[in-house]
Amino acid sequence: MLTWKRNLWVLWVGVFFTAASFSMVIPFLPLFLLQIGVHQHTEMWSGLIFSSAFFAGAIASPFWGRMADKYGRKPMIVRAGIALFVIYTLMAFVTNPYEILALRILQGLLSGFIPGAIALIGTNTPTNQVGYALSLISSASAAGQIVGPLFGGGIAQLVGNRWAFATGGIIVGLATLLIIFWVKEENFKPSKEKGSVKKDFKVALANHSFLLVLILTLVVSCSIMTIEPVLPLYIVKLGGSSDKASLIAGIVFSLPGIASTLFAPIWGKWADKVGFQRVLFIGLLGGGLGMLAQVMFSHIWGFSMIRFVFGIFFCAVYPALNGLVVKSTPEDFRGRAFSLSQTSNQLGGMVGPMIGGFLGGIFPVQSVFIVTGILLLVATGTAYWNASELSSSTLKRKLAHGK
Repeated sequence: MLTWKRNLWVLWVGVFFTAASFSMVIPFLPLFLLQIGVHQHTEMWSGLIFSSAFFAGAIASPFWGRMADKYGRKPMIVRAGIALFVIYTLMAFVTNPYEILALRILQGLLSGFIPGAIALIGTNTPTNQVGYALSLISSASAAGQIVGPLFGGGIAQLVGNRWAFATGGIIVGLATLLIIFWVKEENFKPSKEKGSVKKDFKVALANHSFLLVLILTLVVSCSIMTIEPVLPLYIVKLGGSSDKASLIAGIVFSLPGIASTLFAPIWGKWADKVGFQRVLFIGLLGGGLGMLAQVMFSHIWGFSMIRFVFGIFFCAVYPALNGLVVKSTPEDFRGRAFSLSQTSNQLGGMVGPMIGGFLGGIFPVQSVFIVTGILLLVATGTAYWNASELSSSTLKRKLAHGK
């Protein structure tokens, strides 16, 4: 098997394991707070613990991106995997919310497994296969996010949340071992350029096409995370107060992820033929309209169908954005480029829930869906009006070198 194909499938398994370990641990943190005796200001602690990792990750990502361009993407994936293994394992022994907060901050500062995998795939895959490869990695993440909560919830039910955290650590440790022994980074040219994170930001600002991708990533991440604080409760409300409401909520919540697992590789193959810009536009348009359409359904089954349709289109967005990062930057800047993309993603992930929680607390829940849909359509318009900038495959690479 060709090295890039072996890398792709090993990284698929690694990303699947890592996404599963994350989603089997993080969603249960609010319940774990109650278990360790945090009965006052629980919501405040929960929000702080969730957002702290996003904030820390946004700060640390550019630094790790520079290290990736200097020492390689594989070492950064291994470093992040070891850090997650230690953090998830230690999570099984915490006794108060301050320890959880400290571990979450460390997670944000030291993680970067999946962004590193994306950067390695983007650099070590033949140009005509990049779209397919990035979409396949996206499907691995989606599949992990579907399986993780089911596996984590089952373990927590049987032996408690602490064992669920420890199991998450073991799983990400196995993913790291796969990378160490089976992934080979061939196409790597160490960046000999001396610089700083500040200079990297200046380079990004000078590359208008790459800057546009970063802005779109921020808007998309913010918009999709806006709905997160209210979506589970809204699904339970539509499903009624029956004993199966929680089960139905879990199934409906996972539908976009199932759609992504099925359709992301198809979008990726099409992107390799027609270009990432066109796939991004269609994905954003379908996602925005699909989000607005969810307001029209007051019954759980109609809502479920439109959530699945939304997932079919939206799963095209992030692989297309990652593909545009590859197209807009030279190889020796690729690690820094994906780290800056991750920073945009983290900032959106931090701001989005705040907006959603604020709107959901003042206006009807449907208003959050409307705002989210409008944000996605704004991103659609931005992609459309800048189509020529995004569709170019020679995106001013001299600027990316700081010349």
